[in-house]
Amino acid sequence: MSNQQKGFSLIELLIVVAIILIISAIAIPSMIRAKAAANQSSAAASLRTISSAAASYSSSYQDGYPPNLAVLGPPAGATGCNAAGLIDGVLVTGQKSGYAFTWNVGSTQVAPGNVPAGCPAGYVDMYSVNASPFGFPTGTTYYCVDATGVIRQSANAIATTAAGGCDSTQLPIGEN
Repeated sequence: MSNQQKGFSLIELLIVVAIILIISAIAIPSMIRAKAAANQSSAAASLRTISSAAASYSSSYQDGYPPNLAVLGPPAGATGCNAAGLIDGVLVTGQKSGYAFTWNVGSTQVAPGNVPAGCPAGYVDMYSVNASPFGFPTGTTYYCVDATGVIRQSANAIATTAAGGCDSTQLPIGEN
């Protein structure tokens, strides 16, 4: 009868652990970059959704553009132009996929006599929405969309104009 034990030696286990650590060191940075790219794509898609919802709101209610992001959200008891139901509840919170969305209003308010009954006063001339990355790993690109529907991108925060639109010196998505 043999008195030999079966199993792995300490050296063999250390070699396996070292191989796992090397593979992790190679894979983790790639996964972080992929997550940042996915978050950036999500931010651009969310801005496209917001832009479409704002245009739909304007044409449906004849009240200019909405005064804030929450008006575009799902109804919570109220219906109509105060809760248009054009975007989902997650996007209404102003944060999604590592990006914060900030609604900026234009400078010319709808005259009170022209506002449909039950609607908040909107802004006829312009709005913009900025998407700024926050947290880690989110992304490095800032985005902005306004009533023109053009999504602009920059490595730095994008300023809005006095009229409420995006800074037009920033490149639209896809242009370098």
